[in-house]
Amino acid sequence: MAEYRNRSSGEVKTVSELKAENKNMSFPKVWSESTLDALNVDPVLASPQPDPSGDYKVLVRNGVEQDSDDNWVYAWTEQDMFTEYTDGNGDVQTVEAQKTAYDAANTAFTAAQVRSQRDLLLSETDHYGLSDVTMPDDMATYRQALRDVPQQTDFPSTITWPEKP
Repeated sequence: MAEYRNRSSGEVKTVSELKAENKNMSFPKVWSESTLDALNVDPVLASPQPDPSGDYKVLVRNGVEQDSDDNWVYAWTEQDMFTEYTDGNGDVQTVEAQKTAYDAANTAFTAAQVRSQRDLLLSETDHYGLSDVTMPDDMATYRQALRDVPQQTDFPSTITWPEKP
């Protein structure tokens, strides 16, 4: 969504907000420098969100700033992902408890993705398990190794996938 910064007030507005404020003005499809001057605005360019400095940090958009080329770009602020608070039941939710729950949810999600990938690999060899087919020993070993993936020591963070025969 295109945004523009008012040169006087510093307010950031969208195209639709600028059009609503200037109902008696005709707008071209492509805004030239003269259109920007008439509206007294500068375009705001999207800037990539930087990487957070830690596992429990998030970056949030925080207005605009000028870059080294004097362009107006998105400004980002890093914040802690969790803060201690008291929930509706009056229980204090600590930062550590929130981190633990977050990590558990991420681990469960990753495990589900790995199991889904494992199930796909198993389904690709299901035809060997039909009653009228004799399954080769190396295929039986491969399929068992796939079924054993969740029992690997570092599951689901590190997976050693068996090689298909």
